[in-house]
Amino acid sequence: MTRTLTRETTAIDFGRSVVVLRGPHGSPSLRIGVRSVTVIVALTVAALIVAVVALGTGDYPIAPIRVLETLVGGGTRFETLVITEWRLPRVACALVLGAVLGVSGAIFQSLTHNALGSPDIIGFNTGAYSGALVTILIIGTDHQYGTALGALLGGIATALAVYVFAFKRGVQGFRLIIVGIALSAMLASLNTWLILKADLDDALSAATWGAGTLNGITWADATPALVVSAILVPFIMIAAYIGPVMEMGDDTARAFGVRVEPTRLFVIVLGVALTAIATSVAGPIAFVSLAAPQLARRLTRSAGVALAPAAAMGALLLVGSDYVAQHAFAPTQLPVGVVTASVGGVYLVWLLAQEARRQ
Repeated sequence: MTRTLTRETTAIDFGRSVVVLRGPHGSPSLRIGVRSVTVIVALTVAALIVAVVALGTGDYPIAPIRVLETLVGGGTRFETLVITEWRLPRVACALVLGAVLGVSGAIFQSLTHNALGSPDIIGFNTGAYSGALVTILIIGTDHQYGTALGALLGGIATALAVYVFAFKRGVQGFRLIIVGIALSAMLASLNTWLILKADLDDALSAATWGAGTLNGITWADATPALVVSAILVPFIMIAAYIGPVMEMGDDTARAFGVRVEPTRLFVIVLGVALTAIATSVAGPIAFVSLAAPQLARRLTRSAGVALAPAAAMGALLLVGSDYVAQHAFAPTQLPVGVVTASVGGVYLVWLLAQEARRQ
């Protein structure tokens, strides 16, 4: 079935599972998977529902309908204070950082052609954590911007080191993973040494933050990460466009006019920057970037790893995990990284078992 939008310019073909936007001469210009869109919408709605429930849960419970009214300016002064000033920064960070981690994991899994190729496995999370620890424990600044800059520089330095050591007539996915795991082990030892040599109070703070936590997040902490994430959206769109071409292999990408190595380096830096954003605010949150792309891929039944479904799944995983971390053992609040690591450990065992069966 074909529906013509204008007489000469654009048409839409409605297939069984794909919508194809066609140009003036009938050439396909955009393909939209109906199942993928459905999954993205469903995951986004689920994440927003969990967010509304999280905003209304606590020592001062608020009904979901009152939460929605308050968000659009209809709540009482105290409800506005509780929701927008105390709870919303944490929930907003969980949604955005979960999406950021999901995209970062999808970028590296697409780049390496391997389900294990995520920032926390390759070591970029650890490198960003190392940069933040150096900033906090050695340089001596606990300012949010200083920590964010340290995490970004640490992540980029780690990525460049992995890229250089893995480069051999180009960068192969499996080689990148092996080099990343080795470098991650070395950086983990460095991080432990930095914490052991630090002042006790600083060491306890750094160790708690290193587990990955959203406890105590304020707008002052959340705003820089939200702004930078918004700035990186156009670059994420570029990566989403060139990702499927890069997945076809270097030779095919070159045939399409893609400069393979500069493009690969651009994608790596983008993925590290996204990881550093999350690390600078909440510490190294484990397994979200590993699990979100693959779970989304299985729901969409797509051939490759897509960024948008991974972002929606990451947002749902992190906001859900943070809700559990905050309320499962109330009044004690766990670091969200403890929950994601517990769930992610089970997922990693299952993933390894699935990979072993394919051998």
